Amino acid sequence: MNRERAQERNWVRVISGAERPTARLVCFPYSGGTATTYRDWSAALPAGVELLAVQYPGQADRIRESPADSVTAIASCVAAELSRREPVRCVLYGHSLGALAAYETARRLQADGRPAHGLVVSGSLAPGQAHGGRLHLTDDAELWSTLRDFGGIDPSIADDLELRELLLPPLRAYIGLTETYRPPTRPEPLDCPVHCHYNTEDPLVDAARVAPWTAVTTGPTSVRARPGSHFGVLLEPTELLADITGVLLEGATRP
Repeated sequence: MNRERAQERNWVRVISGAERPTARLVCFPYSGGTATTYRDWSAALPAGVELLAVQYPGQADRIRESPADSVTAIASCVAAELSRREPVRCVLYGHSLGALAAYETARRLQADGRPAHGLVVSGSLAPGQAHGGRLHLTDDAELWSTLRDFGGIDPSIADDLELRELLLPPLRAYIGLTETYRPPTRPEPLDCPVHCHYNTEDPLVDAARVAPWTAVTTGPTSVRARPGSHFGVLLEPTELLADITGVLLEGATRP
C-alpha cells in the first residue's frame, strides 16, 4: 500500500502540530462529522498543544470503507494509534457519538497504562443511558428530514438526492452505533477529570440522563447546560474551549 492510501486509512489526523508538543487534544466527531470539523479550533488552543481529530471509516476520504461496527471498535483503533505517539498530556473530547467513542478510548488508554488526563464531552447521554433510540431504523426520507431539522444536514445539500444516497448509509450506521451502544455492566472508573456540556433545547438529551456522566470517574466532574439545539455547543464553542483549555493546562508545563 502506498503512503497516500495508508494515510487514508489512518484514524487519527493531525489538524495542527507542534514540534515538541506539551499537550495533546484528540477530538471525536459526531455521526456524519469528519476530522476537519475541528480545524478552526487550532487558533483557540494554547501554544504547544497538538490538535488531532478522528476520521471514521465511511466518511470523507474514507468513504469507500465500511463504517465501524461498534463504539468499542473505534476506541480500540484510536487507542492503538495514540499509543504509537510520544506520550504527552492528552485530553479527549467528543460530541454525540464522539462522546461515547472518546469515553471508550479513555477506558482503553487507562487499561493500557497510558491514561488520558481529561475527558470533555458534549451533546450525549451518559454511558448506560444512550441506548434505546430508533432513529437509525426509520426510512430514508424520515431519517434525512430529522437530521436536517436537528441541524446535521447543510441546507445547501438538503434537497440533493444523489448526495443523500451517498451520505445516508454511513450516517445511519453511526447513529445506530450510538443507539445500540452498551457499556460494560461494571466498568472500571476513570481517574481523570470529566466535564460534560449540553444544550437545553437538544431533543436528543435531557438533564436526568446527562448527569450520570459524573459517575464514570473518581476525578473532578462538572455538567454545564446552556440554551441551544443539538449542535449549539459547536456553533458557539467559547465556553467549551475554555473548559478544554483549563484541563489541557492543568499541571502542564507552559512553553
